[in-house]
Amino acid sequence: MRRYATWGVLLALLAPFILVAAPSLSGAAEQPVNYTAIYMFLIFVAGTLGITYWASKRTRSARDFYTAGGGITGFQNGLAIAGDYMSAASFLGISGLVFASGYDGLIYAIGFLVGWPVIMFLIAEQIRNLGKFTFTDVSAYRFGQTEIRIMAATSSLVVVAFYLIAQMVGAGKLIELLFGLDYWMAVVSVGVLMMVYVIFGGMTATTWVQIIKAILLLSGATFMAVVALSTFGYSPEEMFRQAVEVHPKAAEIMSPGSLVTDPINAISLGLALMFGTAGLPHILMRFFTVPDAKEARKSVFYATGFIGYFYILTFIIGFSSIVLLLQHPEFYKPEALAADGTILKGQLISGLDGGTNMVAIRLAEAVGGNLFLGFISAVAFATILAVVAGLTLAGASAISHDLYANVIARGRSNERTEIRVSRVATLSLGLLAIGLGIVFESQNVAFMVGLAFAIAASANFPVLVASIFWGKMTTRGALFGGFVGLISAVGLTIVSKAVWGDVLGNTAIVDGQEVAIGLITLNNPAIISIPLAFATIWIVSLLDNSDRAKLDRGAFEAQRVRCETGIGADGAASH
Repeated sequence: MRRYATWGVLLALLAPFILVAAPSLSGAAEQPVNYTAIYMFLIFVAGTLGITYWASKRTRSARDFYTAGGGITGFQNGLAIAGDYMSAASFLGISGLVFASGYDGLIYAIGFLVGWPVIMFLIAEQIRNLGKFTFTDVSAYRFGQTEIRIMAATSSLVVVAFYLIAQMVGAGKLIELLFGLDYWMAVVSVGVLMMVYVIFGGMTATTWVQIIKAILLLSGATFMAVVALSTFGYSPEEMFRQAVEVHPKAAEIMSPGSLVTDPINAISLGLALMFGTAGLPHILMRFFTVPDAKEARKSVFYATGFIGYFYILTFIIGFSSIVLLLQHPEFYKPEALAADGTILKGQLISGLDGGTNMVAIRLAEAVGGNLFLGFISAVAFATILAVVAGLTLAGASAISHDLYANVIARGRSNERTEIRVSRVATLSLGLLAIGLGIVFESQNVAFMVGLAFAIAASANFPVLVASIFWGKMTTRGALFGGFVGLISAVGLTIVSKAVWGDVLGNTAIVDGQEVAIGLITLNNPAIISIPLAFATIWIVSLLDNSDRAKLDRGAFEAQRVRCETGIGADGAASH
């Protein structure tokens, strides 16, 4: 009975996709429906739902649900991490930044990538040896469970919430353009499929969705970059030369400083991207899916290679688009064209229909026709699904494992109840994400991903690192430091121009023009909030002479032994 019920639910969830042509038939959609992309995506959905059904039969315990039984290999986990991390924002956003600003667009790619060596050499093995299901297990290992888990779960949920809203709004806008669906239908489709993957398949289904997505994305981006480069005789030098000739900024695209002109803001952005990666709950959770610490480090090694290769491809895609999109006036708005139908040089960037986020999509059509456009569009949808599934599972784990099992039930809950709570939390997060995605449709949510990284770098990372390496840290120090990092990151972001001016609408007259302003000139808070969190941890811990503090310090040596040797760490579950 359970088998038929599961299949019935999974097949029923395909209904929104079978009916995707409805908007075009009624004339409600502004964009033409891309049937090729829809058919390709239906194949992906059918395959991954089959995997979800298979995973549901293997998910029998909390360990299976949260960590796939710890039986994922280092190579598989490396691919899954890459699939979890290579978001649509990376694929479309960075190629668009390179297209618009040239060399400077790489600042985000480098920032996203440089955090991985920090994880590999500093915390990957330690997290696997000390934790069980979530990174909060590591942060709270020798401290007061209730206080630290509340703090860490709060910061995790805030990170997941902001990241999830940005992904859902981005998904709605992107799919509206790529598939010709109404915005609300795109958001609902992503949300429903995300809930199915996590509720029925847990980490096993989520892992394989991410692996498949990573393979498809890397394959598609490789084909696009190779074909694009072939038009320049496979010569990057020739590609750069022609790009400089036709770009409105000319030689400036080969120099840094046009995108982030203020060195303080550049450093702050770099800190947030680098240390934020090492504090993202959905990324850190993946280290518990491998059998041991050795495989954890191997998985980071493979992930770093895949992600680094991917960002090289986005660089080629962005630069080659500068030249190749000029040959396709049909990709541009009518006002961007001259009388003879050619593209005006000054309109190369601003005149692109759909904006610079559509650069990779337009290049896919230019080099591979409608069939390849459909493939890349489907991959972009799959990319969003893989990321939001990982985020949702991390958020549900924070609620069910960190808050319910260890704070509310105080470790007395059974596995069946914990899994049930996690599935209810997944359903709630999914519905909330769909609702907020629709509500925030017309809002500028660009700051949310940056804020998620800033909070991860300011609240999660300092507590995590100090708990592993500093024996004098106490429960009180971790609690105050984590909340100071969280509050300062959120507060400084609110008073920055990105929120105070662009979102809240505060303006001032500058040189006779009304412009958006912030109360501070800093766009990313990391350069202040990260040191503030570490300083708070240090000062409060040194001043803490409570009985709890003595227990915290006394437990460090036992933690260090397990941290370095893995003695007592959970192994892989047998199936």
